[in-house]
Amino acid sequence: MSDENNFDLVVIGAGPGGYVCAIRAAQLGLKVACIDKRGAPGGTCLNVGCIPSKALLHASEVYAEAAHAAEMGIQFGSVKLDLEKMMAYKSNGVNGNTDGVRFLFKKNKVEEIEGAAKIIAPGQIEVALLAGGTRGLSAKNIVIATGSEVTPLPGIEVDEARIVSSTGALSLKKVPKHLAIIGAGIIGLELGSVWKRLGAEVTVIEFLDRITPGMDADMAKNFQRVLKKQGIKFMLGKKVTAAKALKSSVKLTLAPASGEGDEETLSADHALVAIGRRPHTHGLGLEAIGVALDGVGRVETDAHFKTNIDGVYAIGDVIAGPMLAHKAEDEGVALAEHLAGKPAHVNYDVIPSVVYTAPEVAWVGRSEEELKEAGIDFKVGKFPFTANGRAKVNGTTDGFVKILADAASDKVLGVHILGAQAGDMIAEAAVAMEFSASAEDIARTCHAHPTLTEAVKEAALAVDNRALHM
Repeated sequence: MSDENNFDLVVIGAGPGGYVCAIRAAQLGLKVACIDKRGAPGGTCLNVGCIPSKALLHASEVYAEAAHAAEMGIQFGSVKLDLEKMMAYKSNGVNGNTDGVRFLFKKNKVEEIEGAAKIIAPGQIEVALLAGGTRGLSAKNIVIATGSEVTPLPGIEVDEARIVSSTGALSLKKVPKHLAIIGAGIIGLELGSVWKRLGAEVTVIEFLDRITPGMDADMAKNFQRVLKKQGIKFMLGKKVTAAKALKSSVKLTLAPASGEGDEETLSADHALVAIGRRPHTHGLGLEAIGVALDGVGRVETDAHFKTNIDGVYAIGDVIAGPMLAHKAEDEGVALAEHLAGKPAHVNYDVIPSVVYTAPEVAWVGRSEEELKEAGIDFKVGKFPFTANGRAKVNGTTDGFVKILADAASDKVLGVHILGAQAGDMIAEAAVAMEFSASAEDIARTCHAHPTLTEAVKEAALAVDNRALHM
């Protein structure tokens, strides 16, 4: 094989984990190629996930704020929505980010290869090029970073017209009169918030008796209360047994999740299937070379991301752990540094999660339920944004900060925030927990006034029952 096809590292997948891994490995002196079949780097996150959804979340928030600006003495006249232009704004943001990844590849001398990769033997890859033809590559090490895909709902066909996945929900041609969302997880609630703000009636259908499984139950309960106040409707403890796409609507058949009770029907303009994501591992040749998968289709790896096959590694959504872009990025950096002979580590206890609704929800560390299940004695400090000066003057008083600390050592075990800018504020908690801070450490750190982050300090004070403004 010619030298131009020989690499120290070949990364399959150019999502957040893959492209970051490729760049860091190249920075450390390895000869690297990154293969992706989409034709635009950045993976699901950048192209049809995190970035376009955040663009629409921001744009719809601005639209909603403008409609209520008269309350602050700002007169616009009637606020009108140009959905086509809003979608163009979203696309421009996506294109700018994909161009940025390509620039970083060139800057760091990572060879970008557009095509579908298949591992034909350890160290050997065949690429079906998007431009046509095939290309064979050899690599000392291969990284599987192919991410995840939408989990299908058995018996329901997603046509991306009437019955859509998150991809289709990001590109609707007009605001639906009624959008039904199957699944009360993060993706469904974020997209539901977008279309609700733009004028749709939104109904969320969830199999469980609560929303956002995995979130601290106290936060989830209050989060649902806020969303209901915004007009989002919830049907909990319901399962969708059938969905029929008609010419101008979708007819859903619902049944009690308990199995007891009568069926009912619900009609909507569109139905969004948002019941989660699953690892994308098919078509890569993993079975043929013997890469081990677990019971839910994830690639099994050791502490250094190595599979059971020498020279084959995996990171991101295809392995165990939360399916989060920043988790994949940290794994990509750690793996690149490990392959370059440097120490590497990912602290899975301090990976923040964020729901980018308005208000946002963010958390890092353990929930109350997890601490109770583990038999850990803990203290709770809570502080509401209704008592925060900046939140009051901004009119963003929904929510609160909750800090969980070890009852004996005062070490911070979990921080949970429901409120405006929660996704930015959670970084303070992550840094504190990375350095094993106590609630007292946060409480004694000077926070600027007036800011929303003062609520974090007050919650830390409340762990010791000495909040100042409550």
